[in-house]
Amino acid sequence: MIFKQKIIRILIKIFDIFSYEKYLVLGDSHARVFRAPLFKYYYPLTLFDVCNVEGATVSGLENPNSKTNTLNLFREKLKYKEKYKKIIFLIGEVDTGFVIWYRVTKHKSSVEKMLQTAVDNYTKLLKEASLFNHLLIISAPLPTITDDNDWGEVANLRQEINATQLERTELTIQFNKEIELYCNSEGFDYLNLDKFSLNENKLVKKTLLSTNKGDHHYDVNSYSKLILDKIKNYL
Repeated sequence: MIFKQKIIRILIKIFDIFSYEKYLVLGDSHARVFRAPLFKYYYPLTLFDVCNVEGATVSGLENPNSKTNTLNLFREKLKYKEKYKKIIFLIGEVDTGFVIWYRVTKHKSSVEKMLQTAVDNYTKLLKEASLFNHLLIISAPLPTITDDNDWGEVANLRQEINATQLERTELTIQFNKEIELYCNSEGFDYLNLDKFSLNENKLVKKTLLSTNKGDHHYDVNSYSKLILDKIKNYL
């Protein structure tokens, strides 16, 4: 088993060397899905260069004291824009699942105002990136942390907010719609996965949940299949 995994890693590196198409992926921890083996299986001669920043938010992009330093890390990758056929963005889950709600309480503001700040920051980043390359934006994943979930590092951190999973889901859908409207007006490609990710209760489908209950990310295989099924028209 270990030998097989080593062979697969070697083959992936070889394919990467001879890749004739390269895409830059910028995002938060959810963007790691582009490193999944299925992407190499379906696109063996395509390199997805993933720059994912753990805990990255669009709400904090303009913060000069940002702990994640997301904006500068993204800009550093954009310096090599000529290498890539297209830039793919996948970010926003931390905003709609936690940060916006936290800031509402901290700054005694409204959800609408904090949402607008996130949207404004994101669209500003997209506008900047579009000066370098063609863009493909993928909708932020829906919240997976349930109302009674009190285990796992992320779930524990997010206990500071009172928003229900349904409220967080509705805000994520609203955020994704706002970004989609902007992308449509600017001519950017936008892949909205919301309708393919919802169950009959308007929450995320169980098939997308990780088998690790302490992991708030989507199941890697399920998420990979969902993206690969819908992204083929954009690559």
